[in-house]
Amino acid sequence: MRRRRFLTGALGAAAAATTAGAASGCGNLHSSDPDVLTFMFRGSTEERDVFARAVDVFIRRTGIQVNLISTSVDQYATKLQTAILGNSTPDLFYLEPTRTMAYVTNGVLADLSQYVDETDLPVDDIWQAGLDLYRFDGESIGTGPLYAMPKDVGPFSFGYNKTLFEEMDVEPPDPDEPLSWDEFLDRCKALTGDRDGDGTTDSWGNSVNITAELHSYVWSNGADWVDEDARTVTVDTPEFAEALQYVVDLREKHKVTPSINESEGLDGYQRWLRGQIGFFPVAPWDLTLYRTLDFDFDLCPYPTGRTGTSATNVGSLGIGVSANSRRPDRAAELAMFLSCDPEAQEIIVGQGQTIPNTRTRAKEWVKDTSIEPQNKQEYVDIVEDYGHFVPTSRTYTPEWLDTFFTNIQPVLEGRQDVGEYLKATQPVMQGFLDQGYDQLRIDQEANS
Repeated sequence: MRRRRFLTGALGAAAAATTAGAASGCGNLHSSDPDVLTFMFRGSTEERDVFARAVDVFIRRTGIQVNLISTSVDQYATKLQTAILGNSTPDLFYLEPTRTMAYVTNGVLADLSQYVDETDLPVDDIWQAGLDLYRFDGESIGTGPLYAMPKDVGPFSFGYNKTLFEEMDVEPPDPDEPLSWDEFLDRCKALTGDRDGDGTTDSWGNSVNITAELHSYVWSNGADWVDEDARTVTVDTPEFAEALQYVVDLREKHKVTPSINESEGLDGYQRWLRGQIGFFPVAPWDLTLYRTLDFDFDLCPYPTGRTGTSATNVGSLGIGVSANSRRPDRAAELAMFLSCDPEAQEIIVGQGQTIPNTRTRAKEWVKDTSIEPQNKQEYVDIVEDYGHFVPTSRTYTPEWLDTFFTNIQPVLEGRQDVGEYLKATQPVMQGFLDQGYDQLRIDQEANS
């Protein structure tokens, strides 16, 4: 019952799979044939096709047969959860780093360390931060055995609409030196206006997705969600309050982001696609679409608060191997192949699905200015220098952070005081964080 409780609760935030290739449906996803691997993964139709092409190379090179089970993102968590509960876990599957601790503790993942030690593939060239997301020593993330290969690292970069800057005669941001919050606000004010003269605003400096972008403002202002040990929630600090207030004021006080009414018909993302937003996140997984837009864009550092240093979050997906796989050696070989084999990376990166997963290839990739963005170095700087992984990757369950955003809308609309909200929310978040660690101990005892 303890294991079932973990799976039905903790898997709710995990991510996805569908059928491409030989396998289909929601039946037994664990191959009965030890010579055939099952690989469950997710993504857009285009992304799934790209990874299927990479797997085809692996099949031709090794002779190992692979059945692909791929789904859309919104279906994946449920199908994977069902497979794990039914003891039919695929040989390989995508997992989010927030699941590493729970999957290891509950015996879902195989230890890949020995296979990494024996391979000729350039695993040592993979971004170290990406590898460390999937190491767990029983107490903390970042050390100990390796339980998954990073499929990617996704630096959540900031970008700007070069065409809109030129049209509004606004100085573009420096590709290397970040704007201060005051300088950023000045740029946003200059980009906000009525371009067609019909009396209504039709361009804005920025549009903030609070759940994705608040991290940047918090970290660059010297605040954080939890302490260094990820045991104490730290949102009730002046630095955190200042960061949240700054984001609220962008819309409610300074009017440089679309209002609530203006966002009802078209949200910030849709307005960015239409060329109406000056600054907006440009994540690697959006590049294929962004390159088809009717305006030019590029990357720049995130604006900075008190620290004077940019900050943003880095995402990732891992490729794990089932602890029940009949051929964990072959499954590990495929996971490592997709993560760092040069030919596989050529296919995956070449189609704009991610930045290179290895440092060597990244050095060459950033030199290519033939396709947008030209300032690809910004992605590398985030991974190597100023990027942070979302703190739920270091805790057993993610509910404590989810709770922060559950009732935040009145704050964003200026109807609730920022400081009061943070003071009231901190103990609630702390309660969920403590429950997560209690559950970790329960699961460790149950599986020892």
